[in-house]
This record gives sequence, C-alpha cells and structure tokens, in this order.
Amino acid sequence: MTDRDLVYPPSVTSDRHPSDLAEILERVLDKGIVIAGDIKIDLLDIELLTIRLRLFISSVDTARKAGIDWWETDPALSSRAAKDALAQENAELRERLQALESRMDSDELSAVGATAAEEGADT
Repeated sequence: MTDRDLVYPPSVTSDRHPSDLAEILERVLDKGIVIAGDIKIDLLDIELLTIRLRLFISSVDTARKAGIDWWETDPALSSRAAKDALAQENAELRERLQALESRMDSDELSAVGATAAEEGADT
C-alpha cells in the first residue's frame, strides 16, 4: 500500500480562504452580535451567587447606532472625557468657594453691625 492508496480526510483549513474569516469578521462588526448568559450557583434551593454576562461585539459605528457610547464618557478611556470631568469638578469647586466666600462676607457684615450696635448701646 502506498501513500496514493491511502485516503486522507480533507483538511478543514484547506478549503477556507483568508478572505472568508475577514468577511465573517466584517459582517459581525457591521451587524453586531450579542452573547448573553447567566451563571447561578444554588445550594439546597438557596441562591448563593448569580452572575449575568452580556457581551456585545460590534464596530464603533454599530455600537453608536445601538445607543452605546460609554467609552466616550469614561475618563479612564477618553482624554476628552477626562478633561470634561476635570472642568466640571473645577466649576463645582469654584461655585462652592464662591458660596463660602459670600457666606463669610455676610457673617462679617453681621458681626460689624452687631459690634456697632453694642458700641452705640454703651455710650
């Protein structure tokens, strides 16, 4: 028996072209794919742990069409979001500082008025 007489199973990868994988990836990214699953651990009918997994694989444009854009507002992932968060914190601190200063000014005016009233009562 020679090698020509033996029948080998066809190779799975021999039929595929590199473009097939690229086409599949392009379709998945274009349309998006959702993978969802739940893991529950029960002991004697008592739920101990539940883990819910949701995975959405798509292109950025497809995700935006679906209303998903959390990476744009997460300061850890976006420099623009980090600047926006810093600017917002700065504005909030300025407002708090101005409120404290105005409260101190009104307290000082009240104290000056009280001192003047006491001096007027002493004379």
